[in-house]
Amino acid sequence: MGKKEQPQEFNKIALVGLGLIGGSLGMAIKRKFPEIEITGSGRQVVIDEAVKIGAIDRGFLKTEVEACIGGADLVILCMPIATIIEMLPLIAGVVKPGALVTDVGSTKRLIVETAARYFPGDRYFLGAHPMAGTEHRGIGSADPFLFENAVYVLTPTAETPENLVTAFRQIAEAIGARVVVMDPKQHDRVAAAVSHLPQLTAVSLMNLVSRQENPELFLQLAAGGFRDMTRIASSPYHIWKDILNTNREKIIHFIDKMIDALRQTRENLSSGSLEKEFEHAAGKRATIPLNTKGFMHPHFDLGLNVEDKPGVIATIAVTLAEENINIKDIEVLKVREGEFGSLRISLETPEARQRASQLLEEKGISTRII
Repeated sequence: MGKKEQPQEFNKIALVGLGLIGGSLGMAIKRKFPEIEITGSGRQVVIDEAVKIGAIDRGFLKTEVEACIGGADLVILCMPIATIIEMLPLIAGVVKPGALVTDVGSTKRLIVETAARYFPGDRYFLGAHPMAGTEHRGIGSADPFLFENAVYVLTPTAETPENLVTAFRQIAEAIGARVVVMDPKQHDRVAAAVSHLPQLTAVSLMNLVSRQENPELFLQLAAGGFRDMTRIASSPYHIWKDILNTNREKIIHFIDKMIDALRQTRENLSSGSLEKEFEHAAGKRATIPLNTKGFMHPHFDLGLNVEDKPGVIATIAVTLAEENINIKDIEVLKVREGEFGSLRISLETPEARQRASQLLEEKGISTRII
């Protein structure tokens, strides 16, 4: 079926849900498009905070969702997956003709399939997943720069007008996101392997070690690689419950693949033939962009060795800013307190990386291309 053309302008946006993602979207969109009217729904205390920080212009209580989205050209459902699915029939019935509805759910197949059952031919749905967040929750943690360099996955169907996809893509890119368009089933399959399986692996490894005899001894020595591998085991279950329930089949598939891989590793360990496995893993891992948020637009990375002292990051930032060199991302890789540290900065072009290296070397900061 050909895609229908509709007006592209989003003059009014409604945010159904004003937590971290909803609040951050409101602030980010307002920062780039102050002329757009943004409404939002939530609890009164949340509405008050959202208005205060400039995330929305007007707020409506949760019981006033229909009033909140009335007249909106774009509706963004910023809620947990199960709530999004539950709300889709209501939203489809009250949103104005020609409007676009999108979501922020971390799995896509079930949401998109549910939307297809309820949205009439003159109202449209675009599945989406902004891969951004922090360890904090709620409107109090909203950040207008949350989506800078974050991947924003869009999963349109044949029923989603191309120009509406383009219009929303322009908004996502304007707030700093890197847009990727893919099939919802493909999204869930990839996410199962690179996001959901690692989460469950971290939980399993943490529980395995912590349930050994004298677990305190194990945990006292659990530094370095173990701590890095299990960092995400701190994620609360209520954040993951809907994700795991709506992508169970794909996750189980990759758990089985992981079990097979571990069995093969066990055999290779027994026979003393793990060298090729190490080499293959190391080679493939080196192809993963260090700034995983921006994998669709590769950055050019520079490693820095610096003294661990106050102001060193400011020195780096000011030195490059004076030459109009924009740091797209920065990461602290390792620190030995009071002695030294290593950083990674991402630049936009090879030329910017080379010039940054020259400038920082002149400041006595050792650099290396990575």
